[in-house]
Amino acid sequence: MSVDQSDPPRPEYPRPQFRRERWLNLNGSWEFEIDRSDTGRERGLVERELADEIVVPFAPEAKLSGVEEQDFMRAVWYRRVITVPRPWEGDRVLLHFGAVDHDATVWVNGIEVGRHRGGFSGFTFDITDAAPAGEPVPLVVRARDDPQAPQARGKQSVPYAPRAAKYWRTTGIWQTVWMEPVPPTAIRRPRITPNVAAGALDVEVPLSANLPGGAVHIRVRDASGDVTAGTVRADLDLTPRLSLTLPPERIHLWSPADPHLYGVDIELRDADGHVVDKVESYAGLRSVAITGKQIRINGDVVFQRLVLDQGYYPDGLMTAPSDADLIRDIRLGQAAGFNGARLHQKVFEERYLYHADRLGYLVWGEFGDWGCNTDQGQSANQQPDASYIQEWLEVLERDHSHPAIVGWCPMNETWQEYGDRITTLDDVMRGMFLATKAHDTSRPVLDTSGYAHRIAESDVFDSHDYEQDPKAFAVHHQALCAGEPYVNRSDNTGESWSIGYRGQPFFISEFGGIWWNPAEADQPQSATTSWGYGDRVRSVEEFYTRFDGLVGALLDHPDMFGYCYTQLTDVFQEQNGIFGFDRSEKFDIERLRAAQLRPAAIELREGPRA
Repeated sequence: MSVDQSDPPRPEYPRPQFRRERWLNLNGSWEFEIDRSDTGRERGLVERELADEIVVPFAPEAKLSGVEEQDFMRAVWYRRVITVPRPWEGDRVLLHFGAVDHDATVWVNGIEVGRHRGGFSGFTFDITDAAPAGEPVPLVVRARDDPQAPQARGKQSVPYAPRAAKYWRTTGIWQTVWMEPVPPTAIRRPRITPNVAAGALDVEVPLSANLPGGAVHIRVRDASGDVTAGTVRADLDLTPRLSLTLPPERIHLWSPADPHLYGVDIELRDADGHVVDKVESYAGLRSVAITGKQIRINGDVVFQRLVLDQGYYPDGLMTAPSDADLIRDIRLGQAAGFNGARLHQKVFEERYLYHADRLGYLVWGEFGDWGCNTDQGQSANQQPDASYIQEWLEVLERDHSHPAIVGWCPMNETWQEYGDRITTLDDVMRGMFLATKAHDTSRPVLDTSGYAHRIAESDVFDSHDYEQDPKAFAVHHQALCAGEPYVNRSDNTGESWSIGYRGQPFFISEFGGIWWNPAEADQPQSATTSWGYGDRVRSVEEFYTRFDGLVGALLDHPDMFGYCYTQLTDVFQEQNGIFGFDRSEKFDIERLRAAQLRPAAIELREGPRA
């Protein structure tokens, strides 16, 4: 089958914080075949051409893929012929996948080069030995996605059709695929941690192997030129480390008001000083600290006016149609008065984080495990297993160095009743929390957003509250000042799902969700096809009154460090967004912005700078 590879979609470099000059985008038209019974291996799909075509990186459920198949697909297959450029001969060739949902096996030239489990994290295989430079060879990918298997699926619907807060599924490749050449001894993903107290950037540079007599050279620059530089030996530690102190006059902190980024160039040099490998990166110098119930950024109290962003698109589902769509979503949030987002139930592609870094948009990183429990049957939206921790560690490794990320939240709305035994979910939750704390000591960690808090050491505490009456909503949160926050309770027993609150910073990480679809405004609520929280408002003016009251109750609370409003856009039938699913305006954005931008009570009583 002839496959046109000209003008691929999503042509931009997918990994802007770990960039090499030479690379080859593999997006575009691939051969494709649905394998509903997962018998393709036995039927020879590794060896033969496939029957149909698909546009990568869009999932087959998405319109932009050209397939738009929304029924269950237990397995799907991809194939295309690749040719490693001849100038890459002598290098190792790496094949990168941004994300494949859920269980991927990859063959190159008939040779299995690797497997990966997890639909939200990227992975890389070395294909050098299977793909000699200059020779066309077939690349084949099988993606399995059993809808009943224990796996992290975020908001993907287990039943056939979307309903309430569950949406169409994503199967197979849904982020960019690309190749790049690297030398036999190469730089792996750097980890850059800002150290505001020392006026430094702490840089770790993992290597594929040590280089006798070699050195890692790091240069930090800004718009005025070189800021500082340093060199560390590459033959003593598998991960050379260097703390680069910035001259006081060149220190420029990153903040939402001033998202300054330093360029960071990293070179691996041999004993003669020749450059063996080099990558481009960037960093922001900013700190995150906890003082009582305050979360401070660079020592200042910054009330976090967050919006829930689920990152779905009508034609691309979990994949943004273009890089410009990622930028637009951030700009829409900022225009409405939000200074950041909770990236909800999906690990966003890295280019979103790049734009958040450069646009000064605060972000809480999250995993896609909504409604996780240990029940069986239809009540089990998703069940935990060891792959949760493995996949989350891959996410942390990818995203560690992004300054826009100011907090981590490994889990969301876990349904755990207190009982006499420790469950698998308890083990997985603790494992994900400890993995986060072990990997990153620079940011606060919330064990789970809403519902069942089980980790006593959690840096942050929260709850979800979709009360629609602003007065009742305010009453819910009055007792926080006395150390008795509003908590989510079991529908079965009425008891709190959580361990006791111990005075951590507290916020309402989901609220609002005000249901408004102007096209259905004159229909009885029972007759509508859309969905939202509580009683639907009857007019746009009623929306503004409710929005002002809910937001105001939290802005005026002296012990609330922030909030997260549900949500940025409508998503399919869930029509409670600030914007339509197509990003059209539903409201007077200036009115929403004005309601949010007055000083918050916790900012007004900031006290001495930390």
